[in-house]
Amino acid sequence: MTAMHSHSHGPPGGRLTRWAWLSLAAAVATIGMKLVAYGLTGSVGLLSDALESVVNLVAAVVALVALTIAARPADRSHPFGHGKVEYFSAGAEGLMIVVAAGMIIWSAIDRLLNPQALEDLGIGLAITLGATVVNGVVGILILRAGRRHRSITLVADGKHLLTDVWTSVGVIVGVGVVALTGWLPLDSIVAIAVAVNILWTGGRLVLHSTRGLMDHAMSDDDVEVITRCLRESTTSEPQVRIHGLRTRESGRERFVSMHVLVPGEWTVARGHDVLEAIEGRLREELPGVMVHTHLEPVEDPRSYGDAHGALSVDLTPEAD
Repeated sequence: MTAMHSHSHGPPGGRLTRWAWLSLAAAVATIGMKLVAYGLTGSVGLLSDALESVVNLVAAVVALVALTIAARPADRSHPFGHGKVEYFSAGAEGLMIVVAAGMIIWSAIDRLLNPQALEDLGIGLAITLGATVVNGVVGILILRAGRRHRSITLVADGKHLLTDVWTSVGVIVGVGVVALTGWLPLDSIVAIAVAVNILWTGGRLVLHSTRGLMDHAMSDDDVEVITRCLRESTTSEPQVRIHGLRTRESGRERFVSMHVLVPGEWTVARGHDVLEAIEGRLREELPGVMVHTHLEPVEDPRSYGDAHGALSVDLTPEAD
């Protein structure tokens, strides 16, 4: 007796796009403010800050497109949904950060070789500080939303905005020191330091997106939760065995599959009840998870095949 059984609970879908729109609006506002600050001062440090905000704008557009696609329900061409598009978004954002860093370094080296006097630093720094506050508030809101809904796109966007905050703070401090000391090379040095910082951020985003595209398993913490749920949901049925447990992540969606082995003389209804108990318990602990279970007779040697890459599960109750 074998049977397939699965259940899923849909993600928040299109509701997440409102955060991408917020990021888009913040990027437009801060670009304008930072370009005005650069125009007033001529500081290459402030120019580097403005360039990063341009990347924020492009990243917000990419995030909006990715979240819109990810919100589409599963269909015949994409039976597991469209969530993996979020990894492309995060990877694209990481690459754009790297490009922005290259532009900043190029501008900074040119200014280092050809220093120019800075003007109106006071008002320029005040405008940049205002833009930094906008990015900080929006970044925190988007990062929290991304973690709450397990959206790698929003997490990447929020982290990018907060990285922009820290680089802006560094620029403000550096340019402020230039204003106090008159040492012009410091302006370019600050810009290069900003570029190195965002290169690190971009590289991590690209690495994380690649990890997701490779169908990486769920975290160790999630696997521990799964094991505990399996123990709890099979406590009253000691004959049950779990085999072939596999997990993977796709954007904010999580997938769990396993073989559930029961005595061959059981009725289909009794085996189905065990599957329902397992799946229900997992959905309680891991909201939005899609569970695939395969019911097999415990006495059949064929039930123990297909173990390559699977996790072993010990259903022995934990000691109190």
